[in-house]
Amino acid sequence: MNTALAAPAALAADIQRVFEKQLATALRLRESTVDQRIAKIKKLKAAVLAHRQELIAAGFDDFGKPPAEVELTEILPVVAEANDAIRNLRGWMKPKRVLPSRMAVGTTAYMQYEPKGRVLIVAPWNYPVNLSLGPLVSAIAAGNTAIIKPSEMTPHASVVIAKILRATFTEDEVALFEGDAPVAQALLDLPFDHIFFTGSPAVGKIVMAAAAKNLTSVTLELGGKSPTIVDESADLAAAAQNILWAKYTNNGQTCIAPDHVYVHSSVKDAFVKHCVAVLESAYGKGVAQITSPDLARIVNHRHAARVKNLLDDAKARGARVLTGGIVEESQRYVSPTLLTDIPAEASIMSEEIFGPLLPIITYDKLDTVIARINAEPKPLALYVWSRNEVHIKQVMQQTTSGGACINHCVIQFLHGNLPFGGVNNSGIGSGHGHHGFLAFSHERAVVRSQIMLAKMFYPPYTETTRRLLGLFIKTV
Repeated sequence: MNTALAAPAALAADIQRVFEKQLATALRLRESTVDQRIAKIKKLKAAVLAHRQELIAAGFDDFGKPPAEVELTEILPVVAEANDAIRNLRGWMKPKRVLPSRMAVGTTAYMQYEPKGRVLIVAPWNYPVNLSLGPLVSAIAAGNTAIIKPSEMTPHASVVIAKILRATFTEDEVALFEGDAPVAQALLDLPFDHIFFTGSPAVGKIVMAAAAKNLTSVTLELGGKSPTIVDESADLAAAAQNILWAKYTNNGQTCIAPDHVYVHSSVKDAFVKHCVAVLESAYGKGVAQITSPDLARIVNHRHAARVKNLLDDAKARGARVLTGGIVEESQRYVSPTLLTDIPAEASIMSEEIFGPLLPIITYDKLDTVIARINAEPKPLALYVWSRNEVHIKQVMQQTTSGGACINHCVIQFLHGNLPFGGVNNSGIGSGHGHHGFLAFSHERAVVRSQIMLAKMFYPPYTETTRRLLGLFIKTV
């Protein structure tokens, strides 16, 4: 985002108008009931399903995305998020009684879940429907108004999302503003009560800096280079099939996709053989893959060129292409590619790939892999394939990541009862299900006095006061 740029005056004025209009609605929604919120979520879900074919067409127009991938990665997660909220919102909203601590004897207490108010959802381009409407379900469940800023890189999806929102909400409840960096900046300048951003760590820092000016709370779902470990005990066939599905869905443009794979030297050749077989079975052989109906495309020519540059740089520095390596920039096509013998100074080893290139790195000692993982920024996801419980425990105890899977990849995103989020460079806060409801809620601590024991400590302070304090210090 370039803060030197400004949104057109008319659009900036319209953003300000809607933001101010949402204030009265946000205040009113503080008293919204469970049934009222559930009704909105049901209406949103119905609108998504009513526009199902349009969403599928938009996914193809923006990405060349297969219909099954649109349903699996865009529509299904939103429907699941909505159903989870519909089933559980009554329990989520119910105030939670809290037992008194020793310092609060004579009181009753509870936590009351309140809407934060006016929230901003900034969605990325890689899953434009899922990552805008999924957080919106949580925002509605918590009783907020919302403004959504979709990515300008997926214009066809944005058109359908706008239709869905217009069919479901008035603009004082939920609004959408399209545009590029100046529009995003105009929105970030406003004093929202919460910002939910999904995107890169670099832009996440800009969002956090903008939020700090208004002391706005944030949820940042970022990215990073998610490592995968395949040890000598792993089920290689299952690992290859699952890792490559996770990697090449959406043509590698997934924040939690395996970024690179550490494979034990004793099983590397066998693992690569399984991988090649999986790719040929799924997408065809060699140049035939370019006509596969099951491979999406890179989102635009700029990103296609970026991925090509990563590939070219790695090869120029000595990396070997095990399979793939075919690029047709005019079609935004990069074939599913496996690389090995990649030198540490290659750009692909430090930059988030976000494309269909998979480095395979050989190792002999697990300690070495763990040290390399810990030397890098904390990733959004980490995957370990092993049947050795000692190795699994070592990886889980000696590394950190936003989420992790053992003998699976990316399923943590679809597990609605788990928090989804990063740690430090890969994110702040979490979403999905109850955790999404909490992200958009303020947990208000409420204490009600039954017996006024605090008066024992009112001034003037006497020797009796000091003795009571001494007793409390020993027993509290």
